[in-house]
Amino acid sequence: MFKFRKALASTLTAIVVAAGAPAVLAQGMQNIASHSTATSVDIVDTAVGAGQFNTLAKALAAAGLVDTLKGPGPFTVFAPTDAAFAKIPADKLNALLADKAALTKVLTYHVVPGKVVASDVRTGQVKTVEGRSLNVTASSGGVKVNNANVIKTDVMASNGVIHVIDSVVLPN
Repeated sequence: MFKFRKALASTLTAIVVAAGAPAVLAQGMQNIASHSTATSVDIVDTAVGAGQFNTLAKALAAAGLVDTLKGPGPFTVFAPTDAAFAKIPADKLNALLADKAALTKVLTYHVVPGKVVASDVRTGQVKTVEGRSLNVTASSGGVKVNNANVIKTDVMASNGVIHVIDSVVLPN
């Protein structure tokens, strides 16, 4: 794992760059809106640029995972929105953010090795980076990951793909 300070510095730099450089923000939003198939922006910067993953970015920094998810990958990330994190009671979320080991387990449970786009999704178990499996259910009504609904698919990044989910999924 990378040092917390380095991860925090990377995240803060990404946030500052996104806030100060409209091109990065525009690229992130364009990826969310158009499901672009090619981009030079990595998973972390794409998420930060989208503006709806601030809690996820904070959690990645606290867990020391920013540099990992900025790495070559490829990764598939089931990314909970800020609204998804808001479903967790504040005291429990703060406790989770303060417990690096537990936070790392939760966050790596949202990551699948490789690049899995929506057209590749099938019902079944998918092994996560954390080591346990997610239960994926694909139906005409949409895709669920455990009890979370996938609300946006195929947000492409240079090192993988993001699928946006409406709840935080927790390993059993």
